[in-house]
Amino acid sequence: MVYQKDITVATRGHGDMLDITEALREAVRQSGIRAGIAHVFNVGSTASVGLIEFEPGLARDLPVALDRLFPPGLDYAHEQAWQDGNGHSHVQATMLGSSATVPVRGGEPVLGAWQQLFLAECDVHSRTRTLVITVMGE
Repeated sequence: MVYQKDITVATRGHGDMLDITEALREAVRQSGIRAGIAHVFNVGSTASVGLIEFEPGLARDLPVALDRLFPPGLDYAHEQAWQDGNGHSHVQATMLGSSATVPVRGGEPVLGAWQQLFLAECDVHSRTRTLVITVMGE
C-alpha cells in the first residue's frame, strides 16, 4: 500500500529551521500503514530535509556551520550566471540533501527520543516550500 500527501510550509529565509516531525507523524497516521517506511522529499533546490535533535542551540548551530563551510559571497559560478545571490544556498542544500526516510512501526515513525525531522531553508529569502510525504508498507 502507498499513501502520499503534500504539505506546504512557510520559511523566513536563510538559516530558518522548521521542525516538521508532527507533519510526518500525521501523514503516517492518515496513511493507515502499520509497518513500512515514510519518505519526505523537499521540492526545490535551495532547502533541505534531515534528522537532528531539534533544540534551539542546534537549530542555530547548523545554519552557522553551513555558512562557515559554504559561505555567502564567495565567487560561485552560479552567481556569475544568474546574479541572484544564492549560489551558497544551492551548495548548502545539496550537501544536506533533499529527503529523509524513516521506518514505520506500529503505525508511527520510528525516531529516537532526541531525533526530529527538520526542513532547513538555505535560500536568501522567505519561501513557501512543498514537501511530499510518501508512506509505503502494510
